[in-house]
Amino acid sequence: MASKRPQGDCGSAERKKKRKNSVEKVGLCSVLEDEQVKTAVKRAWRQKTHYSCGDLELACHPFPHCIIRNFIGEDGFIDDLQKELLGLNFNEKSNDLYKFKQSDDLKKSNKPHIQGIRSVLFQQFRPWLEGMIGAELESTVDISCAKYEYTDVLLCHDDELEGRRVAFILYLVPQWDSSDGGTLDLYKTDYNFQPKEISKTIVPTRNTLVIFEVSPVSFHQVSEVLSKEKCRLSLGGWFHGQSLERPPRYTEPPVTRNPHIPRDETLLMEWVNPIYLDISYQEHIQGEFEDSSEIQLKDFLKEDKFRQVNEALQLSQIQWTKKGPANKRCYDVASLENLPECIYGCWELLHSEAFFLLLSNFTGLRLHYLCPSDDDDDEEQKTKENVKQDEEGTSAEETTSNNNRSAVESTPKCSGELRRWTHGSYTLLHDGEAARAEYALDLILPFQCADWDTDFGGFTCYVANEEDEELLTVYPEDNSLALVYRDKETLKFVKHINHKSSQPSTDSSRGRTFYDFSIVYYE
Repeated sequence: MASKRPQGDCGSAERKKKRKNSVEKVGLCSVLEDEQVKTAVKRAWRQKTHYSCGDLELACHPFPHCIIRNFIGEDGFIDDLQKELLGLNFNEKSNDLYKFKQSDDLKKSNKPHIQGIRSVLFQQFRPWLEGMIGAELESTVDISCAKYEYTDVLLCHDDELEGRRVAFILYLVPQWDSSDGGTLDLYKTDYNFQPKEISKTIVPTRNTLVIFEVSPVSFHQVSEVLSKEKCRLSLGGWFHGQSLERPPRYTEPPVTRNPHIPRDETLLMEWVNPIYLDISYQEHIQGEFEDSSEIQLKDFLKEDKFRQVNEALQLSQIQWTKKGPANKRCYDVASLENLPECIYGCWELLHSEAFFLLLSNFTGLRLHYLCPSDDDDDEEQKTKENVKQDEEGTSAEETTSNNNRSAVESTPKCSGELRRWTHGSYTLLHDGEAARAEYALDLILPFQCADWDTDFGGFTCYVANEEDEELLTVYPEDNSLALVYRDKETLKFVKHINHKSSQPSTDSSRGRTFYDFSIVYYE
């Protein structure tokens, strides 16, 4: 079919197409062009003092950061940039540290306004930033778009990764209030360079750029978005350069481990559902456990005992303390002093000699000297030791001393806590945990979670070290004893408990809270 379009229109269409795909150029906030401001900002950054001029504010507490309002000089550009970004494909991102949606890396996007903002940041703005911090930055483009919606969150972290020098966030939000959540919270640190408490909160504002130096103390978070209607859209990434010198990473003191409490089987008969004391059923449990290295034993405590503990957990006499630091954990732990009698009784049960033996029967692990072992291997080992003694001329007294010391070191022990979980609670994976990972048996015994929904979070995830693979998830369930055996390559975290849990339940005007005994046993 012949076309009726004038010949000249073809060229016009091509020119329109080219214009559509060309980079949209735009100016920056006028304060960034002021030479006096550049000099003052550089001086304030070097001296670590506060400076403010028009739309620009530089602060150095709790760590150096700069806020530039009306960063892009044209509102129309921001509107069009937002439209382009919302048209991208977003990937769900969820692990121990965060939950939000993120675009692919935007360094290759050919959309005109995305290309334009890349040009603004990494060509126009980068020289200004280099002047402020007094350091050369690479031309590396590291930028993506993040979309935070209801209950999305990015928990406390420091952004440190080789090559990252300055982090940036450009907000593309609608009218935003602190009550909407999604604030950028900056933490001050203690003398161990660990996050102590939130020192400053920045509420997102449209067309505002926030930058901060990535350092050993640059701990921050994006607080949970509480608005069900608004979307917290932002562009973020890092300018790369020589990393700041980092002090040795702080190593937390090891958790105290204790041997069992001398209590006999009468304690088991008082507390434990009789079905779990049946020897043949214990053999069945052990078979299942050995197949999968995990098991959940429902209705584990006697009904009356469970009810007593469940009710007592709400008593005001229990002293709860927030446990941190925020880059590793945030939940409440109970002091063992002044616990109600029935709660302390449950604590004693889980630490008793009789319970260690019961766990041995459940799992086949050697948590008690009465647990069956490979006698042949033991005898062979003793023979080898006797031969070695004869060859080296080691005295009987020295051998006995070494054997006694070995026996003490291999005595089964445990460490444990009574924990309270509510809105905002979580634990995170961290380098220290990975470095000290070892073979262990985890026990979790929850209370007051009858109306707990999996959408709230609060479940325990087991993952392979340095991998995203989720191996197992343990959901809180009333009076259901969870046992999980983990090796040196398995880590765990408790998923952040979100705002949905704080909504009133059907039988209470308060939000949901649950509790658990968490004990770790070592052979």
